[in-house]
Amino acid sequence: MTTGVRRRMGVQERREQLISVALELFSRRPPAEVSIDEIASAAGISRPLVYHYFPGKLSLYEAALRRAAEDLAHRFEEPRQGPLGERLLRVMGRYFDFVDEHGPGFSALMRGGPAVPSQEAASTANALIDSVREAAREQILAHLGVTRPSPRLDMVVRSWVALAESKALLWLDGRRMARAELEVQLVHDFAALFAVSAAYDEELALLLRELLAREPADGPFGDLVGRLVGLAPGRPE
Repeated sequence: MTTGVRRRMGVQERREQLISVALELFSRRPPAEVSIDEIASAAGISRPLVYHYFPGKLSLYEAALRRAAEDLAHRFEEPRQGPLGERLLRVMGRYFDFVDEHGPGFSALMRGGPAVPSQEAASTANALIDSVREAAREQILAHLGVTRPSPRLDMVVRSWVALAESKALLWLDGRRMARAELEVQLVHDFAALFAVSAAYDEELALLLRELLAREPADGPFGDLVGRLVGLAPGRPE
């Protein structure tokens, strides 16, 4: 039988541990319901020692929030190779991995529920959420090969990012829809938003034609086209 020896951590290492522990607890319950005592217990240290590394729950919450925001933003990164529909589907898979793993924390973050009710906490949360949205926007535009989007294209991309957030929150409220189906539908939503705007804008129409020309018939975009054709009236059975 061996006796475990508690290893002394450096300042930065201990801070990183506390952030990880807080994130794990926040992923299971809304941050407002998690106490400093719980965080200290999960980290294997005393409550006063937590305050040695973080002035209070708010500062620890904000540090955990930054870590989560960075993680979520990275979920939109994807090699720019292969059909766009398949790339977006992989992005949605990673996005919902995060949503699935951090459900209560994700919900509290997106609904503006900070751990400690204060204007400072709300401002920090809003700024971090905006940074995730901007990172997602930039990644999607890069996949489209566009550096200076028109106002209409910018609205398409921003609307889709907001739609992904909204559907993720709705899905967390009971998970009444298969996650894989929702991920595919969000890729279809992107194509549909793009197509509606392209109907009013020749520049977007040209870009959409170029994208669709590279999409396989059995990919997410091809699947959507087939489903829409099947809805057309007068289509022979």
